[in-house]
Amino acid sequence: MKFGLASGMLWGLSTVVLSIALGIAPFLDAPEAAVASAFLHDAACAIILFVYMGARRRLKDTWAAVKTRSGRAVMLGAILGGPLGMTGYLIAINNIGPGYTAVISSFYPAVGSLLAYVFLKERMRVGQIVALFVALTGVIVMSWSSTDAASGGAALLGVAAALLCVVGWGSEAVILAWGMRDEAVDNETALHIRETTSGVVYALVVLPIFSVAGFAVKAGTSPAMGVVALAAVAGTASYLFYYKAIDTIGASRGMALNISYSAWAVLFGLILIGTVPTPLVIVCCIAILIGTVLAASPNWRELSWRELSWR
Repeated sequence: MKFGLASGMLWGLSTVVLSIALGIAPFLDAPEAAVASAFLHDAACAIILFVYMGARRRLKDTWAAVKTRSGRAVMLGAILGGPLGMTGYLIAINNIGPGYTAVISSFYPAVGSLLAYVFLKERMRVGQIVALFVALTGVIVMSWSSTDAASGGAALLGVAAALLCVVGWGSEAVILAWGMRDEAVDNETALHIRETTSGVVYALVVLPIFSVAGFAVKAGTSPAMGVVALAAVAGTASYLFYYKAIDTIGASRGMALNISYSAWAVLFGLILIGTVPTPLVIVCCIAILIGTVLAASPNWRELSWRELSWR
């Protein structure tokens, strides 16, 4: 469970740091900022993982894993969760706004848990399911409370894109859990494959579709890229813990813990940029953290601080 909580905490940190980067030129007020920053973040994660795996002399393990059916499944999961899911997320933001997009996209663990039940035979007790929806309710209320007026885009397209994001993110975790059942594909090689695949597909497909390749090059050579790189370091660590959680406790419980990033982002927002949360947001954060922990705990009576600690 500690790996899942760490993944949520670090993704919350990565989210806040990336938001800081988006407030710096050339990202500031640029319509290309969202897609370009997503690509640069994943590309930086891929480079970090290349160095990490190289330092551990494990690049050959990644190459061997790519040749297996499980490794190719991870590549499919990377496309679903990275370029496909994130592109849907960005299209939704452009058409229905960030608040409504966050509300819809927050249901990816519910969809993922259903897929894990069907394809991986993972089971969650009734209490865990209730706790998961308590956490999701916290995310929804917090997102809804920050929703501004409609963005004026195509509402139907925005909702469809947000649902694409839900399916992409939810199915990614299930495919990864299946792929990592193969001894040749552990959580580290799976992540290396995932980020490399995502970065390549972004560069060859997504950037040309949105016509932001030139902007991405400009942003990638600007001082703001240093902040994006910091976000990528936190994001890479988050993914390492997330994949470890999926590998050890399953896709359903791993996703449940990962959505705690919404609460952690509020805390890091307060620490790093001084954004003071409202009482409603604080209540939502508490509900999210408690709900995610209980959703990931099959036996609440045996839940103890030791299970959450690193000892």
